[in-house]
Amino acid sequence: MTDVKDALTRDHAPITDAFAARRYFAKFEAITGHLGRVAAELERDGEVAADEVEILGRYIRSLSATFRALSNKYLLTGRDTGTHFGSLAFDKHESGFPIHAELLTMANDAQQAERHLDGMASAAQIKDDMVRQIVGELTIPTKLQFAMSQRLYYEALAEGELFWAQMHPQAYWLSGTGERRRYMIHWAVYDSQVNLPTIYLMEAQDTGRTSLVKDERRWPAVQQHLIAQSMGGLKLLTIAKGFDEDFDDLHPKRLRRFHVGPMYSSAFTRQSGPLAKVLEEARAPQGQDWALAWTAEELVSERVEQEKKGWFGTVDREIFALDPFSGRGVDTGATRTERAIVLPQRPFQVLAEANPPGFRDVRKFVVSPGGRVVTMR
Repeated sequence: MTDVKDALTRDHAPITDAFAARRYFAKFEAITGHLGRVAAELERDGEVAADEVEILGRYIRSLSATFRALSNKYLLTGRDTGTHFGSLAFDKHESGFPIHAELLTMANDAQQAERHLDGMASAAQIKDDMVRQIVGELTIPTKLQFAMSQRLYYEALAEGELFWAQMHPQAYWLSGTGERRRYMIHWAVYDSQVNLPTIYLMEAQDTGRTSLVKDERRWPAVQQHLIAQSMGGLKLLTIAKGFDEDFDDLHPKRLRRFHVGPMYSSAFTRQSGPLAKVLEEARAPQGQDWALAWTAEELVSERVEQEKKGWFGTVDREIFALDPFSGRGVDTGATRTERAIVLPQRPFQVLAEANPPGFRDVRKFVVSPGGRVVTMR
């Protein structure tokens, strides 16, 4: 167990320099801004519906808000604030994102945000004190800057709408009445095994007597079940079959999982293989030396079979379609898997020229200097 913990820790690194921390958060602010346009491209190509784009957009906006909150928390990294505060820890090898523990700490801080704000001076008062120190003492008000950064951090936590370690399932009605209603269930987690945000969308048919979201017995159990199964190491087939077997009157017709990341950057992460060479040779200017992986998995029900239940009863069981090409469906546990990468124009040009084998089937979302996203195959 100790060896596993040590191996994980070796992949984690602190950002101890203030300028490096600001570059890191600025990079992610730009990246999350591009992801909304990536989702729009997916809608334009007919791969996701408009309401699904809205769901994805909501989680992406929450992720962006989380990075903004953390950027305020660690704004004075490396400065002498008079307080031993630490620095952001991120996964420098596997994901490029902050480690899972950062989000757990943030969730704990959120529970006490109002108490912290009540004990702090107002933003206006802190600004006034900063001006007085600069003009009157001719010194940099580092401690006051730190106080302001922490106030902004707790204000962001108090406002909510952030991406937490667990984003519990929500559901809304899609179609159908009576005994066969169709719902969209969506949720997200910050996967602790790989330090990456992961978004789930499930279309499920409800044949229960009471509508799912109004059923005080089934709905809490469904939420708990789905969160417990939301691990990147589990195949979609395992998740869907477990759900189908545990809830006789809920039938998963379509399950999708979106992995946001890893993020690769020549300035912050360690990567090997073709991508490392691409980022190195691109020599992109600051803020454009990155690439973000985006993986979409999908599992679709192919047909329904009847299964005996008890002495005289039967229940519907879903039979899922697996990827028919080269037997890959058995390995991936999905009907289809699409790998994509989002990257600025300069790294894309180097990638296109090198054309490494592992990237030929990867979809490319290319970000122009003006922020426009173009899809390339």
